[in-house]
Amino acid sequence: MQDFACVACLLAPLIAYVCGSIPTGDLIGRRLGIAVRQTGSGNIGATNLARTAGRTAGLLTLAGDMAKGLIPVLAVRLLGFGEVVQAATAVAVVVGHMFSIFLGFTGGKGIASGFGVLLGLTPLATLSALVVFVGVFAASRIVSAASLAATLAVPPLLAVLAYPRPYLFAVSLLALLVVARHRDNIRRLWKGQEAPFRLASDGKHTAPEEPDSSA
Repeated sequence: MQDFACVACLLAPLIAYVCGSIPTGDLIGRRLGIAVRQTGSGNIGATNLARTAGRTAGLLTLAGDMAKGLIPVLAVRLLGFGEVVQAATAVAVVVGHMFSIFLGFTGGKGIASGFGVLLGLTPLATLSALVVFVGVFAASRIVSAASLAATLAVPPLLAVLAYPRPYLFAVSLLALLVVARHRDNIRRLWKGQEAPFRLASDGKHTAPEEPDSSA
């Protein structure tokens, strides 16, 4: 029985990685006849889909990426796995999204999948970070700036709210990964060249002049 539990603890993050690897945006883009990775910013996230294929495509991608983050974390919690396995599962999902086994270990930037993961793992802190996202986005209309601000807000919020140490470690690691994936956005933000978000009409495929893709 103990051996089975050990195997299950190892399998949970592996399965989570495969779930995270499902390229929601790329699949939706193919359904619409769009080569997502060659369109707009080239990112498979919800922002690029919304900017190039419209609101519906963006929302479907957002929902899919959030779900593939939320479901594995809720599953391991409901199955009674400990905090360490839950934290490892959370990291594995987002790593899968960023380095998808189905896309040659390339992928998105981890915002939507990370939000789903954190909503299952640390809901109170995550909802607080969402307030940060909305505030920064409302002021700037720049998705990457709002995403980075919310990402950096989560670890301190976990510390203040006294979440378990494995959660804090996992979230801090995810924050570092998200910031690293946004390095091009950070350069453009520093130079004042990051474009504000503009939504394409449904059914109208466009390529944004300046990429700002974060999800």
